Amino acid sequence: MTSHPPIHEGILEPGAVRIHKGKRRLIRFTHSSTRATMLMVGAALAAFLIENTPALPYFNEFWQSVHLAFSIGPLHADISLEHFINDFLMALFFLMVGLEIKHEMRAGELTEPRKAVLPIVAAAGGAVLPALVYLAVNIGGEHAGGWGVPMANDIAFCLGLLALLGSRVPAGLRAYLSALTIADDMIAIGVIALFYTSDLNLPWLIAALVMLAVLFAFNRLHIHDLPPYLVVGFVMWVCVLFSGVHATLAGVMLALAIPARSEIKLDRVGAWFAKRVRSAEDRYDPGEPDIAQKEYLREVESIRRVSSATIPPTIRLENGLHTFVTFFVLPLFAFSNAGVVLHGMSVGEIVTSPVAIGVFLGLFVGKPLGIFLATWATVRLGVSGLPDGVRWGHIAGVSILGGVGFTMAIFVTNLSFTDVQTAAIAKTAILAASILAGAIGFLVLRRQVADAEEE
Repeated sequence: MTSHPPIHEGILEPGAVRIHKGKRRLIRFTHSSTRATMLMVGAALAAFLIENTPALPYFNEFWQSVHLAFSIGPLHADISLEHFINDFLMALFFLMVGLEIKHEMRAGELTEPRKAVLPIVAAAGGAVLPALVYLAVNIGGEHAGGWGVPMANDIAFCLGLLALLGSRVPAGLRAYLSALTIADDMIAIGVIALFYTSDLNLPWLIAALVMLAVLFAFNRLHIHDLPPYLVVGFVMWVCVLFSGVHATLAGVMLALAIPARSEIKLDRVGAWFAKRVRSAEDRYDPGEPDIAQKEYLREVESIRRVSSATIPPTIRLENGLHTFVTFFVLPLFAFSNAGVVLHGMSVGEIVTSPVAIGVFLGLFVGKPLGIFLATWATVRLGVSGLPDGVRWGHIAGVSILGGVGFTMAIFVTNLSFTDVQTAAIAKTAILAASILAGAIGFLVLRRQVADAEEE
């Protein structure tokens, strides 16, 4: 995720300086993964408080009674606000995840096989072991299908907690964690698509694949404008919604089709800009008002168009989605889904539930152990090495952070359990494991950073 560089105050009109300073402060705020994490935690806590007060019936009724309807020709859909959040708005989150996956595969840690193998194997270990831990507790039980809940971690929370340590964290560790969480999301997306899909409606699924083919055709035809992709992507989302596959996966499918390259030859753009700037300066008339500088503004507009076209569509879209998804969609999802109703349940009933035990141990024990052991085995066998400046203590801390499964784990919980009470028990275990894993992982990493500074 890239942020826009600030406009130099020297070229601003005096009255505009204060406004642009405010914009810069807003950009810094909305590009802080730590603040985004705190906002999601606050939303989850607010939901918890509301759902354990007499306001619970009104709170639940609000999400179910408010409906949104849309029509495309003879097709009419009517979905509740809760389903709109979980099926459409979360598709935007999955779209952003898909863009991040594409970036890592094209220009990040997943491009070089030797570098990519370490976080990919670690993510696989961190997905398989917690699923096995859950199944060991629930095998043969009626809720054995919830094995996918402890598999995925939360990219925003993990990176947000790591960001609290600032620049003292080795750059290699940040890259390792970023690639690990991206690979983890790829596994989670595959699990959702393969194992948490309802009965398939083949005609709708074929229609969705046709839309995907159209999107890839746009890519092959070197169409770099985003609107055609977004329009066809929405139609594909509708097809996926009615196909039985979870609609959020349409976001990932769309991300894979959007071009990741610029439509401008970057090695020539600097000379072109210099020529246009000189041309614009020649056309500037200091005696004319701004709106009368037609030739000058025409040159500036051509510079603006080329500047925009220089940015690859994937980056333009990710920049456009980041603030909305991070500061609105994810907190709204947490507020509408993360609440746990404790009324009618005893503490003993929760802590002895096989679902709670399986989810908690899967996240808090299975996931960290799976990440660490997979990383250790990969390095021990000589397949890959630790990133520069990274020690085994760092890997231990990051492995524990892997037990933070907030957003994605809650998402899979909604797909796994139709019974409200069972879902509430699973969410309680998710929150408990995530809080403990986040706190302990952060403390371990802080200790490692302090030890490194003392040497």
